[in-house]
Amino acid sequence: MNNDQGAFLAENSQSDAFVEFERVQKSYDGETLVVKDLNLKMPRGEFLTMLGPSGSGKTTCLMMLAGFETATYGDIRLDGRPINNIPPHKRGIGMVFQNYALFPHMTVAENLSFPLEVRKMGKSDREAKVKRALEMVQMGQFGGRRPSQLSGGQQQRIALARALVFEAELVLMDEPLGALDKQLREHMQFEIKRIADNLGITVVYVTHDQTEALTMSDRVAVFDDGRIQQLAPPDELYEAPQNSFVAQFIGENNTLDGIVTEMLSDRCIVRLDDGSLIDAKPVNVTSVGEKTRVSIRPERVETRIDRLGEGAHTIKAEVMEFIYMGDIFRTRLKVAGNEDFIIKTRNAPDQVRLEPGRQIEIGWLPADCRALDAT
Repeated sequence: MNNDQGAFLAENSQSDAFVEFERVQKSYDGETLVVKDLNLKMPRGEFLTMLGPSGSGKTTCLMMLAGFETATYGDIRLDGRPINNIPPHKRGIGMVFQNYALFPHMTVAENLSFPLEVRKMGKSDREAKVKRALEMVQMGQFGGRRPSQLSGGQQQRIALARALVFEAELVLMDEPLGALDKQLREHMQFEIKRIADNLGITVVYVTHDQTEALTMSDRVAVFDDGRIQQLAPPDELYEAPQNSFVAQFIGENNTLDGIVTEMLSDRCIVRLDDGSLIDAKPVNVTSVGEKTRVSIRPERVETRIDRLGEGAHTIKAEVMEFIYMGDIFRTRLKVAGNEDFIIKTRNAPDQVRLEPGRQIEIGWLPADCRALDAT
C-alpha cells in the first residue's frame, strides 16, 4: 500500500461499514435513473454478490465503487471516507474482469509487477509481493510464462493474483468466470471463495448467474430496475423471497395466481384461478381481496402425502411430463390451470415414476407456500 492509500485509509471510520453507498443515484442522460436511491452497507471481510439481469444496475454500482463511473447523487464511502472524488488508482481497490485484461506481451510476473511499478514501488519489494501473490493462487511456478501459454482457469488465477498483489483490502469482480466452461467455472467458484476467506479480504462480486451467487456469497443483493429487491444470505433469499421477482429469479419456482379470501394470524387463504382454496404464508399481502401470486419451490412438493405429517395442504394434479435426471426425477404437472408446475423428487427405490396423463394428489406444508405480490 503506498503513502496515498495509507493516508486515505488512516482515519478512523465513523461507521461500522467498510463499504457504504448512501442514497446513490446514477443517470447517464440526466433523465433516466439506472441506479435509484441505493443504500447499502458492507462490513469488512464480507463476500457480497450483486446479482441481477442485464440492465438492472449491478455493474453500474460496481463501476461507481471502482471509480470508473461517477455517482449522479449520493455518497460512496470506503472505510468511512468519501471516495466520490478519489481517482481509481488511489482507492486501493483490486479489480478482476471477465476478459482478464492481461498484457499479452508481458510475462505473468511482469503483469503482476506492473501495478506496483505504477505505484513507484522498489524492485525488491515488487518481486516479493509478486511471489507472494502467485503463491496465494497456487501459480508460483508460472511467473515466466506469457498469458497465451496458460489455460483459461490459469489466466483467471493470474488476474486474481494481480488484484491481490498490492494487498488491496477490497477486490471487485465483474463477471470474472463468464468465459469459462461449466466444470472449470464451478471449480473456480470454490477457489475464489477459499482465497477470499483465507486472506480476509472484502469482495464485491457482480454476476447474473444465480448459482455463483448462492455458492460463493455471505450475502446477495438482488437487483432489478435499478433497486435492490432483497439483500440477504443465500439460504434466506432462496427459502424466504420477499417478492415475486426474487422468487422467480432465484432458483426454480412454481407460481399459482389467486385472490386472498381470508387473513389469519400466521397464514392466509387464497382462492386460485380454478376456484381451489389453498393455505399460504402471507409475505407481502395484507388484506382480503388482494391479488396474489403464491410461490412453492419444486423440492417442497410431495407426491407421498404421508411424509408431510399433520397440517399439510393437498391438491389434485395431472402429470404432463416425467423426466429422469439421474439423481432426481423432474415431473411437470398441471395444477389449478398451470401446466408448468414442476416437482423434483429424489431417485430412490420407493419413488414411483409418474406416467403422463395420470391423476395424482400432491401436497406441501403451508409454511413452504408464500403469498407474494401479484406481479
